[in-house]
Amino acid sequence: MDIKGLLIFAAAYLAVVILPGPGVTALVARVLARGLRGTPAFIAGFVAGSLVWFTVAATGLTALVATFGGFFIAVRYAGAAYLFYLAWKLWRVPVGPTHTVDASPDGHGRLFLAGLAINLGNPKAIAFFLALLPTVVDLDTLTALGIAELAAVIAAVVSGVFTLYAIAAARARRLLASPRAIMLVNRGSGIVVAGTAAAIATR
Repeated sequence: MDIKGLLIFAAAYLAVVILPGPGVTALVARVLARGLRGTPAFIAGFVAGSLVWFTVAATGLTALVATFGGFFIAVRYAGAAYLFYLAWKLWRVPVGPTHTVDASPDGHGRLFLAGLAINLGNPKAIAFFLALLPTVVDLDTLTALGIAELAAVIAAVVSGVFTLYAIAAARARRLLASPRAIMLVNRGSGIVVAGTAAAIATR
């Protein structure tokens, strides 16, 4: 695929990903409350979800998605349920020194699945690829190399944007020193995550 097409796609995708959505909201809320541990697993799950939707759009499998619509609805509710669970944990996490809160993060596998479920449960993700790809790429002549190049752009954009959000949230978290401030952030993050879960479940 020519470099111009890749750059146009990258710019358009960056403009969408950089706007805070359910994934960014959940990531920032968790980092504010629990620190950076486990963040790469969550981001990897979200990247995997983006690549699933890209593959569906690039290979013309949208009819398959319609056929298995119930499965994706179930994934959406599973993602929402996990976020509600995470919100509950954030609300109830013991208040203490920052390193104590970081010491018991969720498992990496669960965080990966959370990022994956949040993305697969977001119908706007597939809508974006279906709308953008045909305007930038001739899908009839797209080669395996072209698919790999676009997939690499997607992974780089998502990873880069989410990492920047996580670092910013971690720096903001360092400003919190008192137990009361930590408690307020934990509970505020729990409310934000619960709101994100409700938004995903009711779409």
